[in-house]
Amino acid sequence: MLTTARGLSILALATLTTACGGGDGRQVLTVYSPHGREMLQAFEKRFEAANPTIDLQYVDMGSQEVFDRVRSEKANPQADVWWGAPANMFEQAAADSMLQPFTPSWATAVPAEAKDAEGYWFGTYITPEVIAYNTQVVPAAEAPKDWDDVLDPRWKGKVLIRDPMASGTMRTIFGMMVQRGIRATGDTAQGFQWLRRLDANTKQYVLNPTMLYQMLARQEGYVTLWALPDIEMVRAQYPIEYTIPTSGTPLIVDAVAIVRGAPNVDAAKVFVEYIGGNAALVPAVREFFRLPARTDFPGDSMPPRLRAAQEKLVAEPMDWKLLQERGNEWMRHWDENVRNRGAK
Repeated sequence: MLTTARGLSILALATLTTACGGGDGRQVLTVYSPHGREMLQAFEKRFEAANPTIDLQYVDMGSQEVFDRVRSEKANPQADVWWGAPANMFEQAAADSMLQPFTPSWATAVPAEAKDAEGYWFGTYITPEVIAYNTQVVPAAEAPKDWDDVLDPRWKGKVLIRDPMASGTMRTIFGMMVQRGIRATGDTAQGFQWLRRLDANTKQYVLNPTMLYQMLARQEGYVTLWALPDIEMVRAQYPIEYTIPTSGTPLIVDAVAIVRGAPNVDAAKVFVEYIGGNAALVPAVREFFRLPARTDFPGDSMPPRLRAAQEKLVAEPMDWKLLQERGNEWMRHWDENVRNRGAK
């Protein structure tokens, strides 16, 4: 059993995998995922209990890092499954011949807009983005209620942002702002001006989600932008709450796929079949606050807070195809011209 933390070098990861893989005779299954150590550990145990001949080994890293690594390993794939990232990343991966098709039995319950027509990827969860804050220093009545509220001068030096170059979640939020500008003016300038104002209020771009939660809890920053399920999970550990943006928020389709040329494709198929089935979906919803992509999941089986949040969601009219086509260009421009250059 291999558990790796974000930040290890590719060489270190490869060394650990070689050292730990298959020593007990079980078939090794390697899963790349941004879902975080707590969730990955829980599903590793559940999956191995249900499939005792398979040794699930996961590598925990950001969505963009998963995409980049699967692409870099294309000639010699090391992963079997990619579990978790915005669907537009999977669309790009499929177009770049990084995935291979497999249709699980639960796919019929996933709507057409949340799966690939040719079976290269399937949505597992719908992930809304929210505004989170430290409840010890920000009263609920004073917390930002919408995206523009985070630009208020009162939050100058008090905003923490997960580094968007490695994060599919933040790339989606940033892409939303650029798209809003395009819809309003036909150009990207307004969106990038919004991001400059956010940069002006940002104290730090944080390397990983765990650091983000810890820094927010320590009051090194008061406010952040992040995914609803993750904030729900950490509320029990940290004084963190969230608001749902009133003007709209991206509803990210979070997907799963088999890597093309997977070393253990049969085990990969077993995992994909498992992860979208009821045995995995029920704890994902009830314990990890994931909104199911499947339309046949009963709403009364959701935790009350999650059901209440779902009712408040206003879907942002995202152009996912445009984000797929131009997202990398926008992020390069942000990195080169906006990061740490806001009107401080």
